[in-house]
Amino acid sequence: MVSRRPAYLTEREEQILACIRRSIAERGEGPTMVEIGAAVGLRSKGTVAYHLRNLQERGVLARDGRGWRSYRPAR
Repeated sequence: MVSRRPAYLTEREEQILACIRRSIAERGEGPTMVEIGAAVGLRSKGTVAYHLRNLQERGVLARDGRGWRSYRPAR
C-alpha cells in the first residue's frame, strides 16, 4: 500500500487536517480551536494555533477570512 500522506506532515498535523476536512464536509464550516483540540487530544489552544500556523506556512491550509474557522485545506 502506498501512502499519499506528504512526508513532512507529522501524525498530529494529519489528525488536525482530517478534523478540519471532516468538519467542513459535515457542517460546511471549519472547527474552532477548542473542537480541534478535543478531536486530536490537545488541551491548549496555543498548541492548536501553533500547528495551524505551521500547516498554513507549509501551504497545506489556507485562510479565507480572519476567524479560526476560516481555515480550508489548500490541496
